[in-house]
Amino acid sequence: MSLELQKLVKFSETTFIEGGKTAGFPLQLHTAAAIVKNPWFGRGFVEDLKPEIQEIAPALGKLLTDEVLALTGGGEAVEAYGKAAMVGTHGEVEHASALIHTLRFGNFFRNAVGAKSYLSFTNVRSGPGGTLVIPLMDKHDAGRRSHYLTTQFAVPDAPAHDEIIVALAASIGGRPHHRIGDRYQDLKDLGDNTTTLDG
Repeated sequence: MSLELQKLVKFSETTFIEGGKTAGFPLQLHTAAAIVKNPWFGRGFVEDLKPEIQEIAPALGKLLTDEVLALTGGGEAVEAYGKAAMVGTHGEVEHASALIHTLRFGNFFRNAVGAKSYLSFTNVRSGPGGTLVIPLMDKHDAGRRSHYLTTQFAVPDAPAHDEIIVALAASIGGRPHHRIGDRYQDLKDLGDNTTTLDG
């Protein structure tokens, strides 16, 4: 089954003031999401999901990567990133997971932004209007807490019972006024001299 794209939605937000204080560098969060037909809907329990993964995930990966980079102005601008999928109520969470937990999907985004860390993620089931939450982390450094960010949004009419929402998100900048340190300081305080966290 080929990709059946129902709708493409995009969300952007810019934070200028946080905690009553002007941000030295405004935080930008950008998300692109595709609402697609669930290729396994109505087929009962499907043991082998691979054929649809191989056909649909690369198309989604390229489409959503292109859309996010159009919002950010290019891969070099991206500092943190994440992914998510939400399957409709008549689907399995495994169906949502199948389309995003494959290198055929994630490598488009990872390579486009020159990332080293893995894509943080969520995969859930919900009905129309369910809130899709996407955690982000620094694309190079999984221990950089300033870039532990979250985007969230809802599509009023999706996912329908036979649909899946697949999304990618990116940030330009980290949390304004970040002041809780990084994981490395915690490790040092605990007597661990680890200097890298590859995640």
